[in-house]
Amino acid sequence: MKVFASDFDGTLYFYKGATEAERLPPVSVETIRRYQAAGHLFGLCTGRQVGGLTPFIGGILQPDFYITSSGANIVGRELEPILKRGVDRSVADALIREYNPKGYRMTLDIEGEICVFARMDYPGFYHVITGVDDAPDGLIHQVSIHTERLEDAAAIVETVNERFGDFVQAFQNVVEVDIAPRGCSKGKGVLYLRDYMKQHWGTVKLYGIGDSMNDLPLLDAADVSYTFPYAPELVQKRATKVVPTIVDALLDSMNDD
Repeated sequence: MKVFASDFDGTLYFYKGATEAERLPPVSVETIRRYQAAGHLFGLCTGRQVGGLTPFIGGILQPDFYITSSGANIVGRELEPILKRGVDRSVADALIREYNPKGYRMTLDIEGEICVFARMDYPGFYHVITGVDDAPDGLIHQVSIHTERLEDAAAIVETVNERFGDFVQAFQNVVEVDIAPRGCSKGKGVLYLRDYMKQHWGTVKLYGIGDSMNDLPLLDAADVSYTFPYAPELVQKRATKVVPTIVDALLDSMNDD
């Protein structure tokens, strides 16, 4: 069984500098459908929440699995739970108190739903909260911080891992910082999913693709990994192959013996 795990932003979906028609290229959608029709499995492996994906792919794509919030929330094709882990609420509270007053835009993933601190222009459902006290019940899968500069994101990652590293792990995704429970990563997520799938399909060959530093665990875990010429140099060095688009990677995977 071939299993293809794809990053979302900058790999499959392009938000910045793209028209609405270009954000999810039709040729990518068609190739994914062909991939699944051939009997292979395709899914997403992302720092986004489930609720940060479904408004953009609903009615267009139906992935076979979703590894979300850096591996802290894994669900199947029908969004049935496979693995769920959470950040302790006291740690989430400390992160909010530290970074929200500094003007960074923060987001919590609680049971796959988006929780933010101010209303936003967004096509899907979300909660507006003031902190963990009025947040919905359930596991906080991830705390995310949006910055405007690479340097700020890198500094936050370093500080969070130093101060809270016994409880969480922070990853830099360009100017975003994703903070997941300790031991979670995109790589751990796909390895868990592979072991889960082995129970149903036996031997699994894992393919992974991503474009950013937070995709390194995914690329390292995959049997065959892909990235792009626009990815950071380190990401290109760690990937098995550098390809122009995800379409090229999917076709290569289908032709791989």
